[in-house]
Amino acid sequence: MLYLIEQCLNGIQLGMLLFLLAAGLTLIFGIMDLVNLAHGSLYMIGAYFAATFAAVTGSFVFGAILALIATLVVGMALEVIAIRRLYGRDHLDHVLGTFGLLLFFNEAVRLIWGPAGMTLPLPSQMLIVATLVVALSLYILVMRTRVGMLIRAGASNREMVGALGVNIKLLYTLVFGLGAALAGFAGLMQAPILTVQIGMGENILILAFVVIIIGGIGSIRGAFVAAMVVGLIDTIGRAFLPDLVRNFVSYSAGSSLGPSLSSMMIYMLMALVLVFRPEGLFPASSK
Repeated sequence: MLYLIEQCLNGIQLGMLLFLLAAGLTLIFGIMDLVNLAHGSLYMIGAYFAATFAAVTGSFVFGAILALIATLVVGMALEVIAIRRLYGRDHLDHVLGTFGLLLFFNEAVRLIWGPAGMTLPLPSQMLIVATLVVALSLYILVMRTRVGMLIRAGASNREMVGALGVNIKLLYTLVFGLGAALAGFAGLMQAPILTVQIGMGENILILAFVVIIIGGIGSIRGAFVAAMVVGLIDTIGRAFLPDLVRNFVSYSAGSSLGPSLSSMMIYMLMALVLVFRPEGLFPASSK
């Protein structure tokens, strides 16, 4: 029983991390209709900034604040310099353009910080508490402020928002910067658990896309619920499925098949959502 509780907490921790990534990604996707494969690079950049600033200042808190500001600035500059050229194009252009940015950031990090990884000391239990605070702050921002009203309106009908006189370019820059800051925060909170290294955001970005498909594109509430579900399925499945499978196959086969089945369950859930509720569990228009 204690092991189950421990794995549930690990699942919630993974879910919180996925929510931080998916929240920014779903806002960008929902408002700008932009497929951003470089979002994982901003996650990586945030982790590197945090490790660097924490080492310079000697404080994780100051390092985290400086890293968030730096990632926000990088995100806004990236939107103005590169991302803005992709608006109005099809999704294939988005994929090719942002994949190029992903490669660019990987090589830029290699040049600046070197190929070796970095570490950032912090009790991992703070991830859940810090993410809950960020989730609450994000909810207040999106649901209780004028900026949030514009973000929600843009997710539902961005053409109408532009027709009402809202500066769409500025809104896009702010939303992309907010998404970058959330990705950077996810990176800096994951840094104490895993080594900060080149390409660290690429695998988890796939799960973040699964989360926003399940939750509903443009929906913060949907991203939170879906992230918790995906995190629990992945963690509990990896903890218990190998032992269950070993009752039918060899020990080595069960060790490799169990995690694979856990991943399959996530994609099966996504497929079921796409079949029976293609707009997601909590579509932005229903908020």
